[in-house]
Amino acid sequence: MRTVLAIAIVSFAASAAPAQSDPSFVQCVACHTVKPAQNRVGPTLFGIVGAKKAAVAGFSYSPALKAQKGVWSEAELDAYIANPRVKVPGTRMIYPGMPDAAKRKRLIAWLKTQK
Repeated sequence: MRTVLAIAIVSFAASAAPAQSDPSFVQCVACHTVKPAQNRVGPTLFGIVGAKKAAVAGFSYSPALKAQKGVWSEAELDAYIANPRVKVPGTRMIYPGMPDAAKRKRLIAWLKTQK
């Protein structure tokens, strides 16, 4: 049963991913999009690289993320994507993290183009 569910989730995620997306983004599309002003369970990631933290209009952030200062630089995104709960204790993001540094680097490079 888990295998069928996993296949269904991956299939849905692949169909929801924007054309020409980074393959790692398929892990993100269950909660995020890169379409402007279209939040899901998580905020849109449109223009996220260099954007102020916890500032996407219309999204209700956790107090832990609201307390974060600064912008989502490549280094900040890298640390957050690697392990969200370590980078921002108390975050509501349930994603466990992406341990592969090369995948994170490629994903962030792709996110930079989404603006």
